[in-house]
Amino acid sequence: MQSTELRGLPVPEGLAGLRVDAALTRLFGLSRTTAAELADAGEVSLEGRVRGKGDRVAAGAWLEVRLPGPPAGPAPPEPVNGLSIIYVDDEILVVDKPVGVAAHPSPGWTGPTVTSGVAAMGYVMASSGADERQGIVHRLDAGTTGLMVLARTESAYTALKRAFKDRRVDKGYHALVQGHPDPSTGTVDAPIDRNPTHDWRFAVVAGGRPSVTHYSTIEAFPAASLLDIRLETGRTHQIRVHMAALRHPCVGDAIYGADPKLAARLGLSRQWLHAVRLGFAHPATGAPVIYNSPYPADLAAALDTLADRRLMSREGGSIAARDERGADRPVSGASEADQQ
Repeated sequence: MQSTELRGLPVPEGLAGLRVDAALTRLFGLSRTTAAELADAGEVSLEGRVRGKGDRVAAGAWLEVRLPGPPAGPAPPEPVNGLSIIYVDDEILVVDKPVGVAAHPSPGWTGPTVTSGVAAMGYVMASSGADERQGIVHRLDAGTTGLMVLARTESAYTALKRAFKDRRVDKGYHALVQGHPDPSTGTVDAPIDRNPTHDWRFAVVAGGRPSVTHYSTIEAFPAASLLDIRLETGRTHQIRVHMAALRHPCVGDAIYGADPKLAARLGLSRQWLHAVRLGFAHPATGAPVIYNSPYPADLAAALDTLADRRLMSREGGSIAARDERGADRPVSGASEADQQ
């Protein structure tokens, strides 16, 4: 019999008014179909009362769901729409992960995974680590897009895990955050651990794990700023937590206090965060390699909306010219995470 796990979270203010199935999708990373099926099966409760998929959630209400555990053994092959191969050889595989895809199976996650996707493509990964995490040396959140490297041999797995631990991997992200960080370029050096009152998310906590984030402003809009971010460490939700601690959460990040109205205006249903750059020494040759990823369509569209509105304001209501970078904003930077 497959194991189950009971998980619960308070509904963030930004999700108030959503249907139960939509809130489950946003909070637990479930597909909309799976969320609806769980609700139909009586596995979802709100403030202790079983609710249907079409019921509405209120801010602060306790939303609870009984989730199926991950299947035992390696992830079964399953094609993943939008998962693309950036580079592959006998030692490593670099992928561009789309939104809504987890790195590997985990309790409560019933959606697509990178491990299942690459297995469906016929690639064999290193067998080190847990069966369901074969080849995985770092992770991205399901709601974060961009670059991941996987190990195909045991030696590559060991070398890459060591490189991440020793901070010898260039992990570059772009994030659209609310407002304008001051200073426009800086470093956040603040420990991260589980939030002491809400253990379903993370926070800057005294005595937490050392965490260092470097950021610089690429472009400032009236309501938001596009940042280039480089991580020294790779804590869970590190960028999201550090930006929220600065009072500049990632746009669309309801879990960490982002304004839902701004996200709606930009057509975003997830945090604006993309792993644009990944550089490291190749585990077999030692040669430096670096890979870059363009913005996915939803993030690019949000930037275009911001740029268009800024130009309309400057030109008194008419767009006379595009921003000089337009839709071709840079996706790479100076070379040098885990789950973000």
